[in-house]
Amino acid sequence: MNELASRYAEALFALAKENDTVKEKKEEVESLLTVLEENPDLTGFFRAIKVTAREKKAFIDQVFGPIFDQDMIHFLKLLIDKGRIYSLREMLLAYIEKANEDLGIQVATVYSARKLKEEDMKRIQDALEIKTKKHIQLRNQLDESLIAGIKVVVGNNITDVSMKHKLEEMKQSLLKGGRLI
Repeated sequence: MNELASRYAEALFALAKENDTVKEKKEEVESLLTVLEENPDLTGFFRAIKVTAREKKAFIDQVFGPIFDQDMIHFLKLLIDKGRIYSLREMLLAYIEKANEDLGIQVATVYSARKLKEEDMKRIQDALEIKTKKHIQLRNQLDESLIAGIKVVVGNNITDVSMKHKLEEMKQSLLKGGRLI
């Protein structure tokens, strides 16, 4: 995360904290991040030199004005005025990180060879919440190379109970001249 993105995210976070809207602002930031990811041309529009700052601001008012609060609209316009819109994605990610920390939320990813059922995800989430004593925001990401089982990543902690991992351990054991059983 670059320092510029971190400073702007910190300013947005401080404003949200002051107005007691950290959670609401996080939801807006997440939805804006989704819009940017689903519409890569939008980033190109904001970065375009031939589009004036005035046109970009009018676009923000027209498209985002009805759905975002005024603080978010002013934030986006400030980025245009300061020529910092190119770092928007990084700023949004930095804000989410700060908000999650403030709200006691830990993001975790479960990698699996196939999409997990909702009840399986809930059991994993509950177990992680007991272990971490934080609210867990859980994502399921497919990784067919795992063959079977799962790999769970929470911050810097990785728990790998996948078939791929077990096969790798067996291979290493055999290469060292060990026994499997």
